[in-house]
This record gives sequence, structure tokens and C-alpha cells, in this order.
Amino acid sequence: MKKWFITCLMVLFCVFPNGIQAQSESEAHQMRELAMAPLTIPERMARFTYDSGYHFTYPDAVRGVYVTGYSAGGAKFDSLTKLLDDTDLNSMVIDIKDDSGYITFELPEDHPDAKYSRNFISDPEAMMKTLEEKEIYPIARIVVFKDTVWAEDKPEVSFTQNGQVWTNGSGDAFVNPFMKEVWERNVAIAEEAAKMGFQEIQFDYVRFPEGFETRDEELTYSLGDYQDGDADNVQKRVNAVTDFVAYAREELSYYDVDVSVDIFGYAATLPEAPGIGQNFSKISENVDVISSMIYPSHWTSYFGIAKPDLEPYNLVDAYAKVENKKLAELNDPPVSRPWIQDFTASWLGSGNYLQYGKQEVEAQIKALQDNGINEYLLWNASNRYTENVDFTP
Repeated sequence: MKKWFITCLMVLFCVFPNGIQAQSESEAHQMRELAMAPLTIPERMARFTYDSGYHFTYPDAVRGVYVTGYSAGGAKFDSLTKLLDDTDLNSMVIDIKDDSGYITFELPEDHPDAKYSRNFISDPEAMMKTLEEKEIYPIARIVVFKDTVWAEDKPEVSFTQNGQVWTNGSGDAFVNPFMKEVWERNVAIAEEAAKMGFQEIQFDYVRFPEGFETRDEELTYSLGDYQDGDADNVQKRVNAVTDFVAYAREELSYYDVDVSVDIFGYAATLPEAPGIGQNFSKISENVDVISSMIYPSHWTSYFGIAKPDLEPYNLVDAYAKVENKKLAELNDPPVSRPWIQDFTASWLGSGNYLQYGKQEVEAQIKALQDNGINEYLLWNASNRYTENVDFTP
């Protein structure tokens, strides 16, 4: 600070080489006191944040749809924006790093992740301008720890078995949540999305692979900074996942974006999900938005409902009551914005599923609203959403 003050004096002497002439002895005395007085500045300076140049307003309540990189960069984008024009939907969750680990727009050749980027969204700037013009709130989805392409390319950041990268039953590989290198890479991708103009970063697959508690002793992987300490394997996983979320939110604060996390719905019904490392309360304490995935088709016999897919209202109503109680225990709870089902789960077999359409989607929305939850996101992997739905019933 002294250097700053001296610099100011030098500037004054440069501007007034003969000095500043006081008009009276009193003025001269005041000037001497001012020069000798200690320099004070406000304890908290103004906080500067990144300006992407786009301007979006947070809607009355986010009512959004999931959009793949293919859809965002292709012909389907027009029909999706028309859907939002014609309804009370107002937001899009757009893949920026997808389920395979590909970044959905081209990065410069000298970017460290250029080899993992694809031209799915060929003109991100045009896409963002369209979203801005149509007042569609943009949310960037980034799949974090499920990352097949990076894991296969760099086994040391993944889980291996017998010298090979381990994959689950679907052929998906994961990267290791214990490793800071993995955290930093995903946050760097999130920063790219923030620079593009996205107002929120939504992290998905913020977890270990499902069933990890049955194979954590069989696989080879680094525990990083979590190697030592008295915590058992379950708590180490919980700590790693929670710490990543807190780290990401802090690192992204410069960009003035909200941070949200997708989480399994059942995580709210347990103290913590032991295999995957998700603790609903601890994650919720470190995000602006929590998005539980509560698709009726994804529950077994829960809440006393034998076939949840057949009872969308009752399933969502029962879940919402549990989540509300859990969030009420927090000092500063995040916004609740669940993912709901707009697809038909025919794989459940005859008699176990419904053909989901207008009635079933509206039933889920009404169940949320009856419990004071006004935000939600619609999931359909192919981005085909039900027509003529009343999104504010």
C-alpha cells in the first residue's frame, strides 16, 4: 500500500513539477497533515466477476428440458426453442461434456482437451445469441466422473483391474474422484462454459460407480490426499465427492454462475449412499441448486408403492416430503429442482409401466407444486417431449 501512495505522489510531482502552492498558511498545514495521514481503504473491495457479454434473467421458476449436444447443434434445436416459445417452459440444460466424456464444441488445437472435443455444437455463439433473444435460461451440463474417453486414454486417473481400465456392465469407464487432477480438469471445462455465457453449471455423475462398495478392494486406484486418516472407505468416498463440489463452487465464483448437482433420488432417503459417495445434505450445503433424479421408473418398491411407475403423483409426492424435511434441516438450503420423467420405461415389462404422456407429466409437476417445489427439469434422452402439457397446473 505504501508503494501505491508513493506512486501517487510521484504522479503529482510529474504533473506539478514546481510543487502544489498553498494559497494560505492554513491550507499548507492541511496539506502537510494529509500527506502524513495513514492511507485507509475499505475493508472489502468491490468484487469483480467475469462478463460474457450475454444477459439472461433468472426466470420466475426454472422449468427446463434436457438437450444433447447433437440437438443443440442440429435441426432439432429449432423445434426445441419453439416448444419453449409456445409453453411455460423457459430453460435448457445443454450438454457441454457428455456421458461419454466428449466436449460438445470444438476447442482450439492448442487446448489441452482439444482431442476430446467434437463439433456437435458448430456455432456456440449463434446458439447463445438465440437463447438470449428468446429469453431461454441456459444451464451447462457437465458429466464429471463418468468419462470413458479420458479414462481409456489415461488409465492412471481411472480404476483398473488386471492392468485394464475397469468398466461397468454398460461398458462405461469412470475417472477417480479422489484425484485433484480430475477435479481441476472438469472445473476448467466448466469455466469454458461460463465464458460462453451459461448462467449455471450443472454437474452430473458426481459420484463413484454404482456398487463401488462391492469392488473398492478389488480395483487398483489412487486415494490421493485421502490415503491417510481414520475415515473408512465409505467416508473417504463421501469426503471426496463433497470436497469436489465445494472446490468447484469456489473456483467458479469469479464467473458469477450458479452451481447445481444432479443426485440420485434415493440419496435423500439415506444418511448417505455408501457405494457412490453421495451424501444429500453435505452436497446440498455446497450448491445453489440440488437436482434429485426422481423418475418414477427408477424406484423399486419404495414409500410403500409396489409399482412406482404406475403412480407418478404418489411417488413424487412421497419423495418431495422426504426431501423437504431434509432440506429444512440445513441453515442455507439450495433451490430444489428435481428431474422428472418424460419417457416411457417399457423395459420394466408388462404391467409395471405406463405410457408416459400429458397426464403422467402433469401429475409429477402437480405433486411437486403441492409440496411447494416450483422448479423442475424434464428428462428424455432423445429430447422428444410431450406436447400440450400444462407446465404450470
